[in-house]
Amino acid sequence: MKKYKSYDLGKIYKSPQTVFTTKDIVLLWGVTQLKLVWARINDYTKTKKLYRIKRGIYSKDKNYNKLELATKIYTPAYVSLETVLAKEGIIFQYYETIFVVSYLTRKVETDKQKIQIRKIKNEILLNSSGIIQKENYSIATKERAFLDALYLYKNYYFDNLDVLDKKKVFELAKIYQNKQLIKKVKTYFNA
Repeated sequence: MKKYKSYDLGKIYKSPQTVFTTKDIVLLWGVTQLKLVWARINDYTKTKKLYRIKRGIYSKDKNYNKLELATKIYTPAYVSLETVLAKEGIIFQYYETIFVVSYLTRKVETDKQKIQIRKIKNEILLNSSGIIQKENYSIATKERAFLDALYLYKNYYFDNLDVLDKKKVFELAKIYQNKQLIKKVKTYFNA
């Protein structure tokens, strides 16, 4: 096992991350020989020392953070839309699907978890205003999630806007550089 010292599982197990892409593992191990990395990962998954969630994405075991997974499939990405809106009580509908904003639109189902990825312009995606950096993933504030929904959906019904900070909403709305969005926001708050 000495020749595999660089490919130490301890580095993965000690990491606060629960989900790892192949790139994450390469960075943790500090090696550049991708064929050897793939071989070690393959050995570790066969011996159940690593859990393969989907091709190129792994975890220490089956008890990984699903929100972290959702933001690792396509990066950059952050959790938003219905996932945040429901959690914050802005909509009352429950969704098992995790909603993520990224640079493309996809529906993904992996390890029995449905993930809906919605495309947003790079200027918005890469702007960190209204994004909270959790330990291993990014998630929109309720105000940012509200604006993402207004921006991405033609018509959307919100059950409870009272929990939103109106000042923050109008402040964050500027990053979308969209006059129609500002009009929509004004309409929702004047109604």
